Amino acid sequence: MMTDMQPKLLIGGEFRTTGSAQPIPVVNPCNGETLWEQPACSEPEVVEALAHAREAMTTWPLVHGWERARILRSIANEMRVRTEKIAMALSLEIGRPYSQSAGEVGAAIEQFEWYAGEAERLFGDTIASRQGGRLLIEAEPVGIAAAFTAWNFPVNLPCRKIAPALAAGCPIIVRPSEQVPMTTTLIAEACAAAGVPKGVVQLLLGHATDITPLIMAANEVRKISLTGSTRVGQMLMADAAKTMKRCSMELGGHSPVVVCADADVEAAAVQCAGFKFRNAGQVCIAPNRFYVEDGVADRFIATMKAEAEALVVGDSQNPDVSMGPLTLASGREKVERLIDDAVQRGAKLVTGGSRPSDRNAGFFLEPTVLADVPGDAQIMIEEPFGPVAPIARFNDFDEGIRQANATPYGLAAYAFTGSHAKAEALSKRLHAGMVGVNTFMIAHAEAPFGGLDHSGMGREGGREAIKDYQNTKLSHIMAG
Repeated sequence: MMTDMQPKLLIGGEFRTTGSAQPIPVVNPCNGETLWEQPACSEPEVVEALAHAREAMTTWPLVHGWERARILRSIANEMRVRTEKIAMALSLEIGRPYSQSAGEVGAAIEQFEWYAGEAERLFGDTIASRQGGRLLIEAEPVGIAAAFTAWNFPVNLPCRKIAPALAAGCPIIVRPSEQVPMTTTLIAEACAAAGVPKGVVQLLLGHATDITPLIMAANEVRKISLTGSTRVGQMLMADAAKTMKRCSMELGGHSPVVVCADADVEAAAVQCAGFKFRNAGQVCIAPNRFYVEDGVADRFIATMKAEAEALVVGDSQNPDVSMGPLTLASGREKVERLIDDAVQRGAKLVTGGSRPSDRNAGFFLEPTVLADVPGDAQIMIEEPFGPVAPIARFNDFDEGIRQANATPYGLAAYAFTGSHAKAEALSKRLHAGMVGVNTFMIAHAEAPFGGLDHSGMGREGGREAIKDYQNTKLSHIMAG
């Protein structure tokens, strides 16, 4: 167990190393050993945090947008100072190579910098009334917000919720996954060091069953934001209805890729492999289903195979490693089940598919490529969330679009083509909240991020996100 890092709760401006529930160990996915234990909350801490948030709600909305912006920029600076430590905690907790972890911290810093600007521009509008006087339209903070975040991007996910909430004037309570308490603690420390008033940002660690129901039952919590599975999103939306909470949901995805014959096929495959195996495939917008035009499919498969086999799988702290383990043992078991099902249904195992022979500990799995995967294989229906690329063929453009749109999800979709006309058609016809044509770069602080249908609702990033933390008030003011 490492002793130089200690996860902490943040309640009412006070960091604590103990909670009322039993501490929870965090396992290193590279070797199965315990990294550290996190203090865990139950009802007393939740009740206390809600009381502090109510108090903060009487003061934080009154802080001018320019002052909120100053604090947000200060958080960005404090995050920048802590980049190496945050990247190390992230790498240890989820198994992503350390060399690839600092980039996520940089993306989170951009969230605070972007929303600092938004806080300075919270202007209302004035309309001359036909009945006389003025119609005044103003944005007000929606109230106390709660953020529930997943483990796969443990820096960017909470920061994408904290930044717009603070910019809008909302206190926020954060409950991250039990897998990433240290990473989230360091974010909370950056917020405190930046001068965020007590009760405005609070961090509750522990099991969801001990924390989330109490937050959901609290009427004063007016907004929730979840990054998680569709199943959990459905449960929280049902609970939110009881107190009419506003919901933002970034849920499961199963992103398709359509590769047309007129694309630069080898270059497309290199991009596809790089993004597919990033974070061992544990990315909500990862390309998960590859539909390649038949005439170029063999070339695409050959390049994907070469790229997968060139990856160096190993311990996240090794600078030569390009892919770490899956974060959870259950995640590896799920991916193995999906690979077995696809092969049994006729898919060809091109490369990978096994646990590395030189890794006796941890949750490692070889980068895997499957070819000629039938549409009824479970991996084409269920999000794998792991390092496996199933490839199918299509014969004409319309067929490729139909296959890509054949799931109830709609988070992200991608396509590769050398034709401007096809690029426009793919952008319009792929059913997703975000579409990347000849690129996977669809996540930007200044642009909306989110999905459709079973992939959720609401947006994070861009001008759209802050609106989810605001109410619109109309006042008609007549001369006295």
